[in-house]
Amino acid sequence: MNFKPKQIAIAAAIGAALAGAGAAQAQQVRLMTGPQGGSWYPLGGAIANIADKTAGIKVQVLPGAGIANVKAVEAGKADMGFGNSISTVDGVAGRAPFDTPAKNVCNVATLYPQYFQIVVNADSGINSLADIKGKPIAVQPKGNTAEFITVQALQVYGLKYSDAARVSHVSYTDAVSLMKDNNAQLFTLGTTVPASSIMDLASARDIRLLSMPDDKFADMRKLNPGYTKLTIPAGSYPKQDKDVQAVGYATHLIARCDLDENVVYNVLKGMVANNADLTAIAKVMGKTTPKIMAEDIGVPLHKGAAKFYKEQGVM
Repeated sequence: MNFKPKQIAIAAAIGAALAGAGAAQAQQVRLMTGPQGGSWYPLGGAIANIADKTAGIKVQVLPGAGIANVKAVEAGKADMGFGNSISTVDGVAGRAPFDTPAKNVCNVATLYPQYFQIVVNADSGINSLADIKGKPIAVQPKGNTAEFITVQALQVYGLKYSDAARVSHVSYTDAVSLMKDNNAQLFTLGTTVPASSIMDLASARDIRLLSMPDDKFADMRKLNPGYTKLTIPAGSYPKQDKDVQAVGYATHLIARCDLDENVVYNVLKGMVANNADLTAIAKVMGKTTPKIMAEDIGVPLHKGAAKFYKEQGVM
C-alpha cells in the first residue's frame, strides 16, 4: 500500500504524540510526605514544584508518615517518600514494626536531623514521662515514626499507653487543639526545631519541653542503635530558658529501587540547584549539601542518586 506524504506526516505526528504521552505518563511520581503541621508535607510541595519546573516531572504529593511511607514504597503504592533513618533501617532489616524485609526501598538523599520532642502544658504537673500515669496524652497515628518512638520512650520508663488516662492518635494540628483545651497534657512529635505546631501551642498557653536523661537515652539506644543525642537549644521556644536533650534521627528521601534512575537523578539535581526554595520551607535545609545528602545511613543507595553524587564528586 502506498501512502501519500501528507498521510505519512499525520501518522508520524500521531506516533510522536503517543510517544510523548507515554513519556509524560512515565514521569508521574507519587511522593508520600508527612502529616499536616509538620515540615514534610510543605517540603514535598516544594520538591514537586522544583521537579516540574526543572525537569517536567509531575509529582503527586500525598500525606503519609515515616513507617507508612516505607511500607507504601515497598508495596509499589508510592514511588518516593520521606523516611526516618531509624525506621527505614528497621524496614530494610525486617524488624518491628515491619513484618518482612523491604527489598525495593532505596535511599535517595539524607536531608537533616529530626528531633523527638516531648511537650507538656506548664501546669500539667508532668516533669518526666514517668508522670503520665492517669494523664491524657496526644501522639501521632500508627505508622508515624514518632508514634513508634513514643512507645519505646514509655517502655524505657516501664510504661505503656494503658497507663495514661487517654491516648489520642491524631495529627500535629489536632494534638495542639487538644493541648490548648487541656484535653491532652502531653504531646509528642518528631520534626525540626522550632516546630510550627509547638510555636502555635506556645502562643496560646505556657509550655515546657521534657529532656531525655542520659540513662534513659542509653536504654533507647539498646532498642535502636540508630538513635542519636541532640540538643534543643535554649530559646528555641518561648520561655525555654535552658537546653533540652532529645532523641534524634535523620530525615531522608527514599524511592523504589526500580524507579527510573533518570527520574531520581533529575529530582536530586533540581533539589540541589533550588535549595533556597526548600530552605524557605525548612530553615535546616540550608545546611544540606550534596556531601550530607550522600551519607550512608544503612539503606541501599538508588542508582540514580549514585550517579548524581559521583558527578558531584562526593562519593
